[in-house]
Formats: sequence, structure tokens, C-alpha cells
Amino acid sequence: MAGAVTACVPARAGTILGVTRSDANPTYRRLEQYEPWLRLAVPALLALFLITLAGSAWIQVRENREDTLVDAIADIDIVASLSAAKLGDRAAPADHAAAVAQLAGLAESMPDSALAHSRTLLLVDQSGKVLAVYPAMENAPGTLAEVLGDAQPLALFADRAGVMTIRLASGQEGIATVRSLPASSGRIAVIQPLPDVLSGWWTRTIGHVSLLAATIVVLIGIGIAYVMQANRARAADEVCEKVRDRIDSALNRGRCGLWDWDIGRGRIYWSDSMYELLGYERQDEFLSFGEVNAMIHPEDQDLYTLAEQLASASTSLVDYEFRIRSLSGDWVWLRARAELMNDPDDAASHLVGIAVDVTEQRKLEEKTAKADARLHDAIEAISEAFVLWDANNRLVLCNSKFQKLHELPAEAPLQGMSYAEVMALGRPPEVQHQFVRAQNQDVGARTFEARLQDGRWLQINERRTKDGGYVSVGTDITALKRHEHRLVESEKELIATVLDLKQSRQKLEAQTHQLADLAERYLDQKAQAESANRAKSEFLANMSHELRTPLNAIIGFAEVMQSGIFGSLGSDKYEEYCSDIRSSGEYLLSVINDILDMSRIEAGRTSLKKQPIEVHASIQRAIKLVSEQIRGKSLSVSVDVNPEDIVVPADERALHQILVNLLQNATKFTSEGGCITVRTRQAGKAVNIYVEDNGIGIPAHALQKLGRPFEQVETEFSKSYKGSGLGLAIARSLTELHGGSLRIKSQEGIGTIVLVHLPLSEATSADIALADAAA
Repeated sequence: MAGAVTACVPARAGTILGVTRSDANPTYRRLEQYEPWLRLAVPALLALFLITLAGSAWIQVRENREDTLVDAIADIDIVASLSAAKLGDRAAPADHAAAVAQLAGLAESMPDSALAHSRTLLLVDQSGKVLAVYPAMENAPGTLAEVLGDAQPLALFADRAGVMTIRLASGQEGIATVRSLPASSGRIAVIQPLPDVLSGWWTRTIGHVSLLAATIVVLIGIGIAYVMQANRARAADEVCEKVRDRIDSALNRGRCGLWDWDIGRGRIYWSDSMYELLGYERQDEFLSFGEVNAMIHPEDQDLYTLAEQLASASTSLVDYEFRIRSLSGDWVWLRARAELMNDPDDAASHLVGIAVDVTEQRKLEEKTAKADARLHDAIEAISEAFVLWDANNRLVLCNSKFQKLHELPAEAPLQGMSYAEVMALGRPPEVQHQFVRAQNQDVGARTFEARLQDGRWLQINERRTKDGGYVSVGTDITALKRHEHRLVESEKELIATVLDLKQSRQKLEAQTHQLADLAERYLDQKAQAESANRAKSEFLANMSHELRTPLNAIIGFAEVMQSGIFGSLGSDKYEEYCSDIRSSGEYLLSVINDILDMSRIEAGRTSLKKQPIEVHASIQRAIKLVSEQIRGKSLSVSVDVNPEDIVVPADERALHQILVNLLQNATKFTSEGGCITVRTRQAGKAVNIYVEDNGIGIPAHALQKLGRPFEQVETEFSKSYKGSGLGLAIARSLTELHGGSLRIKSQEGIGTIVLVHLPLSEATSADIALADAAA
């Protein structure tokens, strides 16, 4: 009946919907888990009990019947043996009357119970003829066979057959036995019909069956009542759960929580909505006093103070706001409204109430207070006299300019005073005359100007507010009035000036035509310059191509002469000259190649064939290409690639040229014994390649022009390093064609770091624009 118990527990005073009832006991809560099984088990056990009771009753009835038969057989055996013993030494009766008398005497000598329940004694002669019957019968049988039937073992075997249950000649079952009389050669028979034997058993059986039926009826009634009560309990539980769910939903929607503080035990119950409001999860049915008090903000009233107030009986109602820490660490403002109640069951005091989340209201109040402060500051900061009246013509707000204009006391509490009371405190300014500038009766607005006795001018703007009040702003326009006077004086001068302006207008029109002609000439010259620039690029490309052919021949012949394939030149000086010719030719060829590459890039004829390139392998190939220069200056090179398997989509030749140009520059401007470091780092969806050296560095004023075509740090008069100045420009242009960027950081005398930023995915035009903007 767990469900019935749950449904019957009411919500008492000092509890929240009966939460502090017996289901708070862990044992009861565990038992409640098995309640559905108990609801099924009780009817099943009741049915099993009824079946067992009926079975045991059936077995008992059968055993009683068997015991009755056994007792009857034993009694008949005793009666027969006793009768045979008493008649055994007597002579056979001479006639029927003597036999009857003899049998009657025998019956009288026996106890009454010996011949009870229709037991019959028959005295039979040797031939089977019945001599006498006791008790007497009207239709006495003539022979023993008429009673026992034909072919009965009792008639044949007598004493040896014993007591037997037979079917009598009348068709009934009965118990009978026959005993021989040795003295008279006769027999004595004892017969009892079976229904008479079982008459007592039937009486007892009917009583047992009646008692069993009554018990079954009572138990069935109890079972039906249990099922009905269990259904009612289940329905009550469902109603309670629905009510609790609706209350929880309402509390969650209203961001509220229920509290039940058992002051005597120092434990506090929170509703589920309270846990959800603060983000905590329920770990136990109750919270301790210390746990809740530790969550409250130290600047607010703690629970100890509240408990002391309640203990002193100074108050029974609680309504105060405090802050409590949520799971995220934020402070949540709660407004608690509770009442002190006494629980009659356990004589304990409970503080029961509701806690509402007022964080938004608090924030709104703070915003409103800040807005009011800003509004007061703003009104005070304006240069005009400002005043606001409500619909009842009472002052709502004004600034110090208004108070000064009306000579009102600075410390007077003006807010809420009527117009007459405000004017009575001060002295209104004396108006010499006034006139209305504008008036709109529909919106209740008007503007008028007033001249005071002291010579000042005021412009007063009045407007009606939506609630029926008035807002009035008085502006000191004395300076404007003076300026207006001066404007009137200047009007004549302006009229004269207009004539001069008309004459100047004609001159301006002539100058406009001249500017238009100059603009057309500028456009023509710009087009010529762009054409000259394209011609320059084409000229450089053609010239570079024309110069490469003889240079290749010069370099080739110099290599042949230096190698001495066709014989010795005859002098070491010739070999030295051949080496100079070859190195000069190779340098000139590299310059021409740079010029040709730069001209192609500027002309927009460079196309990239992007494919996945391993950055580490490309760096190793570039280092291998400049290894001879590195060894020539005894430089050390370190490579730090992280991650080593990074792959970037790029043109293999372009990426190789970028790395070679940067490594050649680092080698060129690093002194002997210096160090060059190449590092890679993945930065989001891009890879950064750093080429660092500890060379001579670059001055700060020269960093801005590096990367432009033909721009070098050294001038032509102080130049100590060979080069065309196109290496960085080509590297920057090729990097930007890949959608990346190139940056340079350097400090003179310490070294230089060049950063190549390449995207790991195909960059769109928008991405390239964003990268350029970021750079």
C-alpha cells in the first residue's frame, strides 16, 4: 500500500507541498521503487493463498473421510468380534422368536454407540437363512444373500474376509463383516450403509466448506478493496505528480524557487526550480545551513543574522533581497519572501517561502539610476534654463540655470511643488516686453522671446508632454540679438559685396574652363606614362632576351677556355681572365634573368601551376643550390621545420625562386662565420616560413623601400655588395601571387628576419584583399 500512503500524506504547515514527509526517508524511497511490483505481488499472493487454502481444505476433507471410514471399519470389526464372542458358547435358537430374543439381548448388552448410525446385526444359520435382525425391520431379508448380494466373499469366507466395503443388494455401498459362531454353526453379520457412516463427515464437511467460502469471500473483498485503493493511490500519485510538474513549470517559467528552512535542525530544502535557477544539481534531499550561507554574498545579510532575528521573535515575516553565487560564479540577486511557521507534527519551526530572481530588475534599476544621473548631469550641463512640469502643474525637474534665473534657493526641495509655490520661493525676472515667435495649438507648443529689464533677451520654448505636462527651455539669446543687429548693419555691405561677387563669378567660370583643359591634358599624359611603362617592361623583356643569347655564348666559351679542352692558353693570367669572364657573365645573366622575371610579373604574364609541395623538401633544394656560396663564407645553416610533413599548394618553380632569393640575400649580407636559420610554423590555415640571419641588418629608414623593383639600401656611390635589387621584389611579387604576404624585420648590426606567409588552401580574391589589408 505504498502508493496509498504517498497519496494520503497532506502538505502540512512548515513544508513545501509535503516534501518533508516520509518519502524523504531513504528506506522509504527505496521501498517506493518496488511499489509497482508490490501492487502486483499482493493480489498474486492473495490468489496463491486462496488456492493453497482450498487445496488444504480439500486434502483435509478427504483425509477426514478416510479417517471416518477407518474408524467405522474398526468399530464394525469390534462389534462383530464382541457379538461373536458373546454368542459363541450359546446353542442355536430353536425358532425365530428365540433368535430375535437372543439377538435383542446381545444388542442390549452393548453400548449405544456400537449399533448407532443404522448399523444392523443379522443372525444367520449355517445355510444362510436370516434368523433374526436387530433392529427389527418390517421387510426383513430372508437370506444373507439378499442383503450382501450374490457371490460375496463375505458369504464364502466369513471371518477370513474381515471387514469389507461392498455394494449391497439394495445398490448402496456399505461396510459389512460376517463372523462364524462355533457352538451353533451359525453366523453373525454386521452391516452399515456407507451414507450413514459418512453422515457425520458430511456435516463437518459442510461446516468447513461454509467457513472456507466465507473466508474466500472476505479475502476476495479485501483483494478488490486493495486493488481499488491501489488504483486510487496511483491516480492520486499521478495527480500529485502533475500538480508538482505544473508548479515546477510555473516556477521555472517565473524564475522562482521554493524554500523550506527547518531552523531547529539547520537544514534547508530547495525546490528543483531553485537548483535550475542557480545551475546546481541536486545531490541530497536537503542542504545544510552552512552550505547555503557560504553561497550568500558577504556584503549582504547572512542567514546567521536572520536566524537571530527569528529566534528573538522580532519578526515572523521575511522580505529582503540578497545575492547568492551560481554555479558559473556569477552573483544572482534573489528576493526572498517567507513566513515563520510551526510544524505541529515535530514541533519544529520552519521558514517557508519563495525566492524570486530579481537580477534583471536590479540591473534595470542600476541602469535607470545611471540614466537618471546622466539625465540630471546632461540637463545641468546645458547652457539653457530647463524646467519640467507634470500634468498637475507640479515641478518634476529643473537645473541650476532655472533656479538662478528665478533666484530660487539652491538647497530648496523644489521637486513636487506647484508652480505657485515655486514662484513664491523666488523672484520672477522682470519682463520689459515679449512677443510670440511661433505657436502650434495642435501639439501645445509655442515659442516666444522676452526682453528683461537688465537688457538680456530670452527665447522660451514650451511643449506639452504626452502625460499632459509641460517642458520649458529658456535660452539666453542676448548675443544672438546683438549679432542680429550687427547683421542688419552688415546687410548693406552685403548688397555691395554681391555686385563684386557677380564680377568674380565671370572670372571663376573662365578659370573653370582652364581647369577642364588641364584635366584633359593630365589624362593624356597619364595614358602616355602608362604606355611608356608598358613599353619599358616590353623593352626590358626583349632586351633581356637579346642579351641572354650572347651571354650564354660568352659563358660557354669561357668555360671551354678555362677547362683547356683544345689545349693550354699558355699563361696563368689567361685562366684568371677566363674565370673573371665566366663569373661576370654568370652574374650578368642572373641580373638579366631577374629583370626578365620582374618584367613578366609587372606585365601580368606570369601564371602559376599550383600543386601540393612539401615545404621541407623545397627548403632543402634551395639550400643545396646556394650551398657553394654558404661554404665559401663558412656560414652555418640550421633548419627547423614544424611540422615536417606540411604541404602547401604552390607553384614549385616560384616557391623555389622565393626561397633561393631569400637565402642568397641572407648569404650575401652575412659576414663570414655567421649563422642562417630557416624555420616553418603552421599558423591556422597558413604556414609561415622564416629566413633569419645575423648579418649586417637593415637601417630602419630603408625598410619601407625594400621589396620595390631596383631598390637597394646602398647607393651607387657607397655600394659594396653586388646585385640588381630585384631579389626581394620578385620574392614579394611571387608570394602575393600565391595569396600570401612577405614581411621584413631587421635591426642594424644584429640581423634580419624575412617572413613568408603562404595559405594552406586556395585563396580567393577576397582572401588576398584581406591579407593585403592585414599586412
